[in-house]
Amino acid sequence: MTAPPTAAARAIPAGGLQCRACLLGVEDSLGGRRWEERLADPRLGLALAQRLDVPEIVGRILAARGIGLDEAPAFLTPRLRDSMPDPSRLKDMDAAVARLVAAVMDGERIAIFGDYDVDGATSAALLVRFLRAAGVRPDPRVHVPDRLREGYGPNAPALRRLRAEGARVVVTVDCGIVAFEALAAAAEAGLDVIVVDHHAAEPRLPPAVAVVNPNRLDEVPSAMDPHRLGALAAVGVAFLLVVALNRALRKAGWYDRAGRREPDLTRLLDLVA
Repeated sequence: MTAPPTAAARAIPAGGLQCRACLLGVEDSLGGRRWEERLADPRLGLALAQRLDVPEIVGRILAARGIGLDEAPAFLTPRLRDSMPDPSRLKDMDAAVARLVAAVMDGERIAIFGDYDVDGATSAALLVRFLRAAGVRPDPRVHVPDRLREGYGPNAPALRRLRAEGARVVVTVDCGIVAFEALAAAAEAGLDVIVVDHHAAEPRLPPAVAVVNPNRLDEVPSAMDPHRLGALAAVGVAFLLVVALNRALRKAGWYDRAGRREPDLTRLLDLVA
């Protein structure tokens, strides 16, 4: 049996020339490996360290990872907005936001029609938490259907009841994309419905003010979408709605008018994740 090569032998390639110097002096790690510094331009590492005012070793690590001078600040101090797609790229997002802004500014009651599974529950909780943090009055109404008595998705009796309780706008979350009859009944009752869903859609969309769903057939196919929005859970779609709504409320002067601070959306990410 041939003995394994020594650390010194591993350091010399077949041609007999010495390899790069070992990193941190580790010739033979516990795993039997020699540590070598990843190849990178040392001048770039030094330039990164000087521009960012970080230790040279950090600049060298950034250079080795392919991080350039322009990308380095965002890499070291990432912001949520820099990593997210523009919510308005989803069809009907702007229409949904416009209706909700009008409801908030005019004091109309907004209702959330949720679902009984985890995705529906977190989606509903996300919207309610945001609306309350934004100071929306009257307090949003939430309806989660009884699984045994009402079944899945919006139903006409529950929607009519929400209208009777004063709701003018209903946002369905994690449901509604194929609720044709129920949403038609809601429209007859005088409700404006916004569908926020992620389930597979049909060629025909339900009657609603807006249908926000990355899996609409007229959306960009997921395979061609760099952000792969079609893979989002409903709570992810609801978060994009919150981002767009927060932006629109800021532009409309709502927070100044209400005398409130703009909500910190990062505090909602525990629900989104």
